[in-house]
Amino acid sequence: MTWSDKFARFHSFLRQLGQLSAPYFHHSDERWKARGLLAAIVGLNLAAVYMLVQINEWNRVFYDALQNKDSAVFWAQLGRFTWLAMVFIVIAVYRFYLTQLLELRWRAWMTRHLMQRWLSGQAFYRMELNRYADAAEPGPTQPSGLPDPTRRVPDNPDQRLQEDVHLFTGQTVTLSMGLLNAIVTLASFVGILWGLSGNFAFTLGGHAFDIPGFMVWMALLYCIAGSVLTHFIGRPLIGLNFEQQRLEANFRHHLVRVREYSEAIALDRGEAVEGRQLDGRFSAALANYLRLIGKQKQLVGFTNLFGQAAVVFPFIVAAPRFFSGAIQLGELMQIASAFDRVQNALSWFVDNYDQLASWRATTERLTSFQLALSRQNQAEAGVKTSQAATDSGAFDGLRAEHLNLALPTGQAVLRDANLHIAPGQHTLLQGPSGSGKSTLLRALAGIWPWASGRVHLPAGAMVIPQRPYFPDGSLRDALAYPEPAAAYADEALRQALRDALLPALAERLDERDNWSQKLSGGEQQRLAIARVLLKRPAWVLADEATAALDTPTEAAVYERLKTLTENRGGALLSIAHRPTVARFHQRLWRLEPTGEPAAASHRLVDEPQTAVQG
Repeated sequence: MTWSDKFARFHSFLRQLGQLSAPYFHHSDERWKARGLLAAIVGLNLAAVYMLVQINEWNRVFYDALQNKDSAVFWAQLGRFTWLAMVFIVIAVYRFYLTQLLELRWRAWMTRHLMQRWLSGQAFYRMELNRYADAAEPGPTQPSGLPDPTRRVPDNPDQRLQEDVHLFTGQTVTLSMGLLNAIVTLASFVGILWGLSGNFAFTLGGHAFDIPGFMVWMALLYCIAGSVLTHFIGRPLIGLNFEQQRLEANFRHHLVRVREYSEAIALDRGEAVEGRQLDGRFSAALANYLRLIGKQKQLVGFTNLFGQAAVVFPFIVAAPRFFSGAIQLGELMQIASAFDRVQNALSWFVDNYDQLASWRATTERLTSFQLALSRQNQAEAGVKTSQAATDSGAFDGLRAEHLNLALPTGQAVLRDANLHIAPGQHTLLQGPSGSGKSTLLRALAGIWPWASGRVHLPAGAMVIPQRPYFPDGSLRDALAYPEPAAAYADEALRQALRDALLPALAERLDERDNWSQKLSGGEQQRLAIARVLLKRPAWVLADEATAALDTPTEAAVYERLKTLTENRGGALLSIAHRPTVARFHQRLWRLEPTGEPAAASHRLVDEPQTAVQG
């Protein structure tokens, strides 16, 4: 890799860092508080370095007093050290506190900001669809070995929002303040070390040489050599840290899935399969972690060797001047202290390489997440998207014009379809499994990205999905979702449950539970229908909404849904296959395969009422 490539990569990383940091410090409503905290932390870092300079000067006077056996100066310097130490402790404590406070406030703002972007415009749903569509195609990588953040759909958004934001904000503040501290320390102590070093004179090949500030040059050469070797040893840590975060997130995600689908797994006796899959993911994380700690072992070994050698290195270099009487013990200790400060400042890269590698990986992950959110926001705004435009308002029913549907793979499902359902015209949608019935329903609801055309959706229409969602918490919250339960009277909530044939739940409104796990499949479907009966929409789009119910119960709830929509001036659009459901509809839309490779895979046939009855 050429130097221009390395510079381009470094410039790209700085741009990514700016894109992640600028929103909080330059555009957020907390920017002035953030800048104030940052300024206070910078001031405390400068004050801490100033105190270290004072302590360095104290070293010379204190050790000279020891060498000269001057008890008066010795005790006076102990008193001076007491207040120097106390001031330094106060500075260190408040520097730590304000640094943690800035990290906390930044993390809170950034997490909420990204969550809002993730949830707005249904980006969370679109990203999952795109990720599954992208899964079959292996993603490109950068020269560093990291996945290209501009190309792939990010995995595990929960980890990005919870762990990566935490790591990024903490590491960015810690590393940036550490670098600032190193620069200020270097600027403060390099002059002291230069003045104490004296000149180093030697003869080589009959020529006399005199090097001023010899200790400064030795510290510089020592740290340059250490930084080069550290980078050579620790370079693989960047990719390994990125991969470790991904593997850990995959393992955690599968654990959550086992918990969510515990009943189905137990009924299928799938414990052994899940155990093997979990063990496979965990083993992959452990194997990568083993490679990671192997590299970390090499890096820790070298950095400890580097650090321990730095303890005695200044004494070795300055010892000839001390034994010749050119300097006293106090100056020797001051030289050692100043060399240690300069060496530590110059060794910032060596000492923080492991954390820098983790920070780089975290920045890449958050950058890819933010880029994916930006793409989804652009798609929602109609930029480079095939999303069907969906209008909600007062229309003469549900209407779709020139509707085109496709799968994430690009395969066309339906082309140039014109659909219309008038009020009171209950319609049944049927077709072979996999023909695109649910996809058509999603497009009519306005959430399917691979669609074009225009959909006129009456205001207040509700969709009952195949798998309804219920938030953890009280039953009243699950029933009223996504509206607050306080918007409905208790009697209205109870009546909706009774109308959905769930009278046993009517007196459990304040009971808190994981309702998706607590209730059976049929009870969950009836609870979703109770939600519709509570909110009383005019239009209902139901996707296999009663598939888990027995025939009499299915007929009873559909009778209520039909009556509700007719009284409200709307209609039903249902995906179902049972005759029980068919008799509540007047029209039939049937998706049939075209059998023509060059055309859409299916066509929509609009059949009369007799076809439904038959």
